[in-house]
Amino acid sequence: MRAITAVFSVLFMYLISHAAACAQGVPKTLDFALGTSATAEQCGKCHVSIYREYRMGFGSDLVYSGMVYRSRDEAPLTLPAQASTTGAVHSLAGMDPFPAHAREMERGGETCNECHFPKYFVVPDLENIEFGKPEPRPKDQEAGGVTCVACHLTPDGKIRGPYEVNAPHPTVSDPRIKTSAMCAYCHSMGKRVAGKQTQTFLEWRDDFYKPGLGLQNCQDCHMPRSLRRLADDLDVPVRTSARHLWTGGHSRQRVWSAASLVIVQPLAESAELEIHVINCGAGHAVPTGSNRRGLYLIVDVVTEQGVRVASQDWMFAPWYGDRPDDWRYLEEDRIRPDSVAASQADAQGPHESVLGAGEERILRWAPALKAGNYTVKAKLVYDLNHFNEQSFEGDQTTVNETSLKLQAK
Repeated sequence: MRAITAVFSVLFMYLISHAAACAQGVPKTLDFALGTSATAEQCGKCHVSIYREYRMGFGSDLVYSGMVYRSRDEAPLTLPAQASTTGAVHSLAGMDPFPAHAREMERGGETCNECHFPKYFVVPDLENIEFGKPEPRPKDQEAGGVTCVACHLTPDGKIRGPYEVNAPHPTVSDPRIKTSAMCAYCHSMGKRVAGKQTQTFLEWRDDFYKPGLGLQNCQDCHMPRSLRRLADDLDVPVRTSARHLWTGGHSRQRVWSAASLVIVQPLAESAELEIHVINCGAGHAVPTGSNRRGLYLIVDVVTEQGVRVASQDWMFAPWYGDRPDDWRYLEEDRIRPDSVAASQADAQGPHESVLGAGEERILRWAPALKAGNYTVKAKLVYDLNHFNEQSFEGDQTTVNETSLKLQAK
């Protein structure tokens, strides 16, 4: 990782030194003969600020603390950074250990490389996202993960963007680049199955956008906008530009705003409780994406002296497949081609499904309490990988906390 960090430092200084060259003049024509294997650094020579966000997460609250994938006994995966934040998720896509370990495994005709090392693609229609899906790059071009041109290069060799511009490369204005259609291919795998992993775009389209919960597209939350020159040192106008950060599960801003939490005592002097968990802040399910993501609801009852006398917890997480995860499938998991992944999911046993967009989930609990005065404390904790021990807090973020005074008789 130190070697990678050093390389990033050299690349960043290289781009800064070339910014002046862009200001003096740029080549009249740039082509992308290498397709989507063209490096982000090539684009960063002129688009310095955008490149800096993509490569370093500059201006975000992204936090990639050490992530443990299986056991606290193994060394955490750490990711490089030159600033107080680190690279955006697309920049780091090629470093994710899961595609590296399973890139030959197909899921419903799809491979990991289609999204982690994609070729150019046609922006789909919201209702027909199967058309024109990206192909994986050849193995000798697996560099850079999701590069700038992976999203911006059209099949006919032009650079798509939101504006009509005079640039040293062929460009085309495409308003769809500001819509969720840009994200559809890689953020929804297979047909819609409510509760399943990797359904984020379909959750947005079917559960948030169509019912009228909001008009926001993915970019409105995950790519906050600022005013600036798109090519930093060229004589071009200041425009509204999306920051290339893609804040998500590693962003406190995103997870803090995702879900609300309320405790209700329906009957006076009764220990029966209702805990309401409300997805009122996300345009998709919570958690969403990989089935590694989890949301814990932890409820404690403490006495006036602060002694905990009762406790209960629930876990919300996506299913691995088309059915709920369950211990009873462990035996048949042994003969599946994806045995490791399926067994890992089923070994955790039954759990709460994801909270759909706009959903209010009510969980009921009746702790056995003696007569007296208590405080009920509840909190939601977002976990980047719930397959490791719950006691490992290095990849967890507390989303919300609340409490309720309770008198039991």
